[in-house]
Amino acid sequence: MNIVRNLSASPFFRYGWIIAAWIGGAGCQKDVLHPLPANEMYVPETRPPVQTAIYQSIDANIGGFYLALPARYDSTDYRYPLLIFCHGIGELGDGSAQSLPAVLRNGPPKLIQQQKFPPDFEVNGNHFAFIVLSPQFKQWPSVGDIQAIIAFAKVHYRIDTTRIYLTGLSMGGGITWDFASSHTANARQLAAILPIAGAAWPSPQKADTMAEAHLPVWALHNQNDPTVPSSYSIDFVQYLNQAHCSPTPRLTIFPVSGHDAWSKAYDPAYTENGMNVYQWMLQYHR
Repeated sequence: MNIVRNLSASPFFRYGWIIAAWIGGAGCQKDVLHPLPANEMYVPETRPPVQTAIYQSIDANIGGFYLALPARYDSTDYRYPLLIFCHGIGELGDGSAQSLPAVLRNGPPKLIQQQKFPPDFEVNGNHFAFIVLSPQFKQWPSVGDIQAIIAFAKVHYRIDTTRIYLTGLSMGGGITWDFASSHTANARQLAAILPIAGAAWPSPQKADTMAEAHLPVWALHNQNDPTVPSSYSIDFVQYLNQAHCSPTPRLTIFPVSGHDAWSKAYDPAYTENGMNVYQWMLQYHR
């Protein structure tokens, strides 16, 4: 059962519910347009994205990354939405050929490797294909690491800078929260965030920063998570509601035990209100 409501105005949830605070109100723009060269029409992708291991440092804490490009990337001049995926603590490594494959264990890079990641996403009649950048961190990532990834992507790839999306699981969900809440200018670089079981301490001050930037947020968590308490996501969303964040943040609590909320959340077949997490993100741009 899915229950849609605003957590800031409701009592604590009962067991067995999936709770979602659905997006509403003004914020990031929702008109979806492709930044195309003059006289060029966007052709939807039909072949799987091409993912490549890149053994190149982005900064001192990132020694390598996976890059997935739309199949037609080299034959177009389009600028594409950028999805940055941040892994969990179990996938730390130096970015070498020996350690980088750990990043393929979960999330979008795993789905892309298995050719289960859709080549095209339709949102409100418009079509999009992602550039997906999945770095491997040597140690717990910092706000500076995420800024370095964004700067690197802007220089090296044809990204639509109004459509930069940040997501991650556990440790990666934590840095997603922390980057977005570190400074309003950082939050305003992002079109939306999707932290899953995010390991970051919530606070009203962090929520105020994201609310000031009108940042779309969808947090997902398992109810009985023994590693990162679900209260982290619940409290973040409650603080965002108290800060009158617009658009209203969305929260999904899966009524299960265990830390792994990401396998379900990242599955393109999992939808709420007719959208998977990728389509939800693509609603928004700066």
